Order: sequence, then structure tokens, then C-alpha cells
Amino acid sequence: MAKHNTTEEFKAAMKSCRDIFQKKLYDYKPSWRMLRPASLTDQLFIKAKRIRTLEVTGESLVGEGILPEFMALINYGIIGLIQLEKGYADKVDISNDEAMALYDEYAGKCVDLMLKKNHDYGEAWRDMRVSSYTDLILTKLERIKEIEDKNGVTTVSEGIDSNYMDIINYSVFGVIQLSGEK
Repeated sequence: MAKHNTTEEFKAAMKSCRDIFQKKLYDYKPSWRMLRPASLTDQLFIKAKRIRTLEVTGESLVGEGILPEFMALINYGIIGLIQLEKGYADKVDISNDEAMALYDEYAGKCVDLMLKKNHDYGEAWRDMRVSSYTDLILTKLERIKEIEDKNGVTTVSEGIDSNYMDIINYSVFGVIQLSGEK
């Protein structure tokens, strides 16, 4: 059995997502700065629901598979973390370089969190089904919607940022697992 290097696999998956993010910045600039929190949550929801539909039906009419959708969840999750920090804007108010620096900051935080959790959970994610990541992501999104509906107030639960980071990490695990199937 091959020895896995989770840190390297995680960073490689994040690098692939970063490359896509950077290319889209070139095309669109950080136009996502205009997304309000609920709209961003809905965008993440759409991506996760599409993954579930593809998992259930096994059929894609637009020709894109599950892997690119997990990658999109990673990038939108990082956008979500940025938006939580900066709030939304009425126009693009940061440069591409600033957007990339923020992306790198939050990607680094996600790697750090994954390393801590992976240690405590003993790489249990490797024995999970990819479809379970999808279900857990959809659950996290329902939690985020509830927190948003309560104006961010929770009694004992983690906040929106923790849920975004979990979505990102589950999505990275999906990317790693699906990339290994090729």
C-alpha cells in the first residue's frame, strides 16, 4: 500500500484551484466582491447540489464532471472567507494582486486547520466515500443558511467561517480522492 503525504496532496489540490482562481481574476477581476453572504451561500449550494445530482444520476448534460465542481467549492469557499472579513462591495474595490494575497492567506489557514484535524481524526477521510463529502458539504450549507437567517448569532455552534473552512477541506479531500482515481 502506497504511503500518502496528505500535506503535499492537499497543497497540490489547493495549487490547482489557485491557478484557476488566478486565471478567472484575469478574465473577470474580483467581481465576486459584489456578492452578499446569502448569494455566496446560494452559489456554493448550487455547486454542491450539482455534485449530488451527478453522483445520483451519473449523467452530465453539460459535459463537466464532479472534480471541477469540488474545485469551484474550494474557490467559492475561500471567496466566502474573504467576504466575511471585508464585507461585500458595490463595485470591484481590490486589485487582482490583493485578491491573490487574500486567497493565499485563507488557503494557508485551511491547510493549517486540515493538518490539525487530520492529526486528531487519523486520516479518516481516506476511508470515506466521496458522496459523503457532498452530503457533509450540503449539511454545512444548511447550517450556514440558518446562521445567516439569525444574523450570525449562534448559541453553541461554530460560526460561518468554520463552516466555510470545513466545506473547503471536504472539497479538497474530494479533489484528492477523485484525482487518485484517474
